[in-house]
Amino acid sequence: MSIDPDKMKEKKFSVCEPNIGPREKELVDECFDTGWISSQGPFVKKFEKKFADFCQAKYGCSATNGTTALHLALATIGVEKGDEVIIPDFTMIASCNAVLYTGAKPVLVDAEKETWNMDLTQIEKKITDKTKAIMVMHTYGHPCDMQIVKEIADKHDLLVVEDAAEAHGTEYKGKRDEAIGEIGSFSLYANKMLTTGEGGMVVTNNEEYNDKAHILMNHGFSKEKHFWHKVVGFNYRMTNMQAAIGMAQLERVDEFVEAKRRNSAAYTKILSQVPGITTPPEKEWAKNVFWMYGIMLEDEFGVKKDEARQALAEKGIETRSFFIPMHAQPAYLDKGLFAGEKYPIADEFCRKGFYLPSSTKLTQTDIEEIANTLGGLKK
Repeated sequence: MSIDPDKMKEKKFSVCEPNIGPREKELVDECFDTGWISSQGPFVKKFEKKFADFCQAKYGCSATNGTTALHLALATIGVEKGDEVIIPDFTMIASCNAVLYTGAKPVLVDAEKETWNMDLTQIEKKITDKTKAIMVMHTYGHPCDMQIVKEIADKHDLLVVEDAAEAHGTEYKGKRDEAIGEIGSFSLYANKMLTTGEGGMVVTNNEEYNDKAHILMNHGFSKEKHFWHKVVGFNYRMTNMQAAIGMAQLERVDEFVEAKRRNSAAYTKILSQVPGITTPPEKEWAKNVFWMYGIMLEDEFGVKKDEARQALAEKGIETRSFFIPMHAQPAYLDKGLFAGEKYPIADEFCRKGFYLPSSTKLTQTDIEEIANTLGGLKK
């Protein structure tokens, strides 16, 4: 749904916005002052190491954005034409596109209501002799149950890729979980938990994968001599200026995570009392970072999602709809993908769900105003 611009009040609360300050400017100014503005500057390697440490992983490889990071991760583990990769149906389109970039075939799995992630009970039904990897997504900051995923993968000799675009700081059973699989990738877009404007990161505990990712990311340049290429690579290099911003953001990332969790607790305290509103999950084994505070409006609420979003927009409160599932995307249907496939839970999430403003800059008063405005729409 598109909000009617003629009825939208001047925006008071954005869905999300970056939280940047003087430290980011200080480090970017250093790039200008020293002339290191391209991918060769010293901040890039520092940021890769510091980001990997944050994820409790051994290695990090930077990229131009979250989509290229995900493509890089898949290429690094050898996904190619003829392979199949199992992915969630309820995800952002970059997940599916990245599989297609490799020439492989994406195979969809429906969502489940407990965590809003991929339904892990359906994975084995989708495995064939062409399956190369399982790509999980930690939806809106809630981790998948990675022990189950790894058990399935190990049983069938498959690789696990973690799409952690929305999950910086997520924990699984007390540990950061973005490197439990063979390889994981992050987006560092402006609305993510920490940002470099545009940017992405691949993390792994496998030294061979890390070396390969760095080669592929940089045109496939050989270590032996310049302009000597043994593989077809990409130009996915992050700039020193982006990495400088990332270094400053990492200094505050724990603060950002706690702000998101504080926002969630404040929203849920109010909205859980409103019949017909489903608030976001957090299993006992998980630390959800609530990247976006998403809700679903059930029939009991008495107002459909699109009506509620328009009413909020008229009061200056910006919202964003949940993902449109992959099986419903015309770009794929036109190519003959997913024809006739049905994923009822993903469809339900799309029909009912949207995000409320989720900035780390929100105050308790802001959240109370937004939540009470939404609650007041109930019929």
